[in-house]
Amino acid sequence: MRHRYFITGTDTGAGKTTIACGLVHLLSREGRVAVMKPVASGCEQRGGQWRNADAEALIAASGANWNYETVNPHAFAPPVAPHIAAAQAGMTISIPGIVTQARRLEEEAPHLVVEGAGGWRVPLNDDEDFADLALALELPVILVVGLRLGCLNHALLTADAIAARGLQLAGWAGSVVDSTTLYIRENVETLRRRLPAPCLGIVPWLAETTPANVAKHLRLP
Repeated sequence: MRHRYFITGTDTGAGKTTIACGLVHLLSREGRVAVMKPVASGCEQRGGQWRNADAEALIAASGANWNYETVNPHAFAPPVAPHIAAAQAGMTISIPGIVTQARRLEEEAPHLVVEGAGGWRVPLNDDEDFADLALALELPVILVVGLRLGCLNHALLTADAIAARGLQLAGWAGSVVDSTTLYIRENVETLRRRLPAPCLGIVPWLAETTPANVAKHLRLP
């Protein structure tokens, strides 16, 4: 069985990469996993190349030696919205170009995990956003809910927006991103009742967020 998912989140810092790496670790037990972080801001120069820590984490979780530029074709230094970073660099982010890269990766592995940046409607250019990218990729969506104050509203609105694009919400996973958040259990129960997709797991506050540790708290759709 082929697994192909687009990972989105309720907001920046919701735990998308943590959950994505855990899911990639689970998938790697079933076969080779291709990974993409198509657009990333806040990159650093390493070896004469702009690199993003999230993209590198996905590659490491896959256990495969994927070409970095294929995984992360749009890497920008400023930690700002992608369309702003691209404009500052004199570039335009192309959805067709990303889709072409993804199709090439799909030829090399039975499984594909693509992680967005920020939330569901973060702009990519003057006219398109990550929702448009997920639609172009034709991927089922996994929603990562950062469990903190405000998460209920963010999660429900995002689920509505995913449905409005006609995309399948394959599942959702919770990530405790603020250990001081009150009533986490009650919030999770509310999300279980109201989100129109299965819960794939709740990742608690972990001292070490290695893919293997995270995977212990997750299941595949």
